[in-house]
Amino acid sequence: MPHAIDNLRLTRSEGVGPVTYRKLLARFGSAAAALDALPQIARSAGRAKPPAIPSADAIAREIEAVSKFGARFVFIDTESYPTLLAELSDAPPVIMVRGDIGLLSARAIALVGSRNASANGQRLAGQIAADLAAQNIVVISGLARGIDAAAHRGALTRGTTIACVAGGLDVPYPEENAALQAEIATAGAVISEVPLGTTPLARHFPRRNRLIAGLALGTLVVEAALKSGSLITARIALEANREVFAIPGSPLDPRGRGGNALIRAGEARLVESAQDIIDDLPLIPRLRLPISAPPNLPALAPLDHAAATANVLALLSPEPTPVDDLIRRCQFSAAEVATVLLDLELAGRIETLPGNRVALLTPT
Repeated sequence: MPHAIDNLRLTRSEGVGPVTYRKLLARFGSAAAALDALPQIARSAGRAKPPAIPSADAIAREIEAVSKFGARFVFIDTESYPTLLAELSDAPPVIMVRGDIGLLSARAIALVGSRNASANGQRLAGQIAADLAAQNIVVISGLARGIDAAAHRGALTRGTTIACVAGGLDVPYPEENAALQAEIATAGAVISEVPLGTTPLARHFPRRNRLIAGLALGTLVVEAALKSGSLITARIALEANREVFAIPGSPLDPRGRGGNALIRAGEARLVESAQDIIDDLPLIPRLRLPISAPPNLPALAPLDHAAATANVLALLSPEPTPVDDLIRRCQFSAAEVATVLLDLELAGRIETLPGNRVALLTPT
């Protein structure tokens, strides 16, 4: 239990996201050592106040509350953690699961689409989900109204489903799907990475989308506008070398343009039925290079650290900069730059963005 408490404390610490969590473990070897170092790291990077770190008692209370709610924690360094999700470079260090944990490692397809879906779109999503579930394929979606809800309901008629939610497990959203969420928790599984009691905000949904894509071998887009969360999910799937499928839509309906664009770009396979997906769904993701572990970050001497920090800050701006470009232009080594970037992120002075990019945060 001390291991769980330390790891959860680090996960819940201010400024520590999934990528930073991995970097801290690589640098210090354990969550306990990283927790001890956080205040000094923040000070050395120019932060006036130390980051907020929850106490061991607060985390123990959270663990107890999750258990009483009928859920459990699954940490990324345990056998129960889903292998496909762990492949993501920003995989959550811990998820909370209510329901059948074994489903997280089952052969699965994500099904996403518009909240404001057409009647035909919802009917087709439900039918495809039911047909996939009948072939022992778990259907994953985000419990939103429209396509998501239709997919969950269709899957439950002939098999099972996983709901990835943006808020706490005890905060159904939207409220109209509270009964559906409870049913999924009994017949399938509901997962989240944020604490109980968390009301879902706009910033939570992209993280929820990566859970959906990360757990699945492929993602099906049923109806989606050109700028939508569904296309974010498809993009995450593509970046993870997962399959992407799309149902073509009418050019007269904006809800069909997202899927059509994916098909036109050759990024999604055109499908019209569950069988089209089953025929092309691999047993494992396409061959890819393994994700390399974060480098062992050195402890720089104070003078070196100050010089490296000044060098890195001079090269940064609010415009996102690829880390590889930063290293090429910096007079310090890649490991030294990584150390500085970690310190600056924990101090709240930079932001790490998708695509291995960083941006300078402007003071508020």
